[in-house]
Amino acid sequence: MKKYLGISGLLAAWLVAFPAAAEVSPDTLVDNTAQEVLSIVRQDKELRAGNMAKILDLVEAKVLPHFNFTRMTRLAMGKNWNKATPQQQEELVKEFRTLLVRTYSNALSTYSDYKIKVEPVRSKAGDTDTTVKTKVMQDSGQPVDIDYSMEKTGDGWKVYDVTVAGVSLVTNYRSTFNSQVREGGVEKLLKTLGDKNRALAANDKKAAGNLETVATQ
Repeated sequence: MKKYLGISGLLAAWLVAFPAAAEVSPDTLVDNTAQEVLSIVRQDKELRAGNMAKILDLVEAKVLPHFNFTRMTRLAMGKNWNKATPQQQEELVKEFRTLLVRTYSNALSTYSDYKIKVEPVRSKAGDTDTTVKTKVMQDSGQPVDIDYSMEKTGDGWKVYDVTVAGVSLVTNYRSTFNSQVREGGVEKLLKTLGDKNRALAANDKKAAGNLETVATQ
């Protein structure tokens, strides 16, 4: 999980600010919003400096309504989803959502200088499931392929999986989740996710304190 969290940080550069425009094609939606969020971050010194409270507010307001975290969690759990009680399922979605949001947020300022190239989607009218392929263009090194599995719902297009350099986020987490459930059941997985999220929150608080100290010097 730790290794993949670093890779998935690339997503943070633009996985926010999806406008509420259900009729817009998914590739156009991704392209337009990618440029918008990069522009927002580049023009905001506090975001670039890593103001986590402000970054979390940005992600909370813009990205969450356009991700299907319930489906993502269910896919990541695989056959173990049905082993969880309704209350545990709700808690799993909450913890997984928090983990992904913090992962993206922690890397948002880091990747603000990258460029995003979105490939046109070849789909038929009426399609409700598609993959938007993008490339993260770095100043040096090879571009990184990031594909977004998206579904069209009554509330517009929503992301339910992300594939980075050929590695599916959902599939990757499924292996980790299965291991935790085998060791100690769903409760073991919930504890692991909760501990991880609390550690990330503590790191954010520490980083915020460091930034405040620097600002007052």
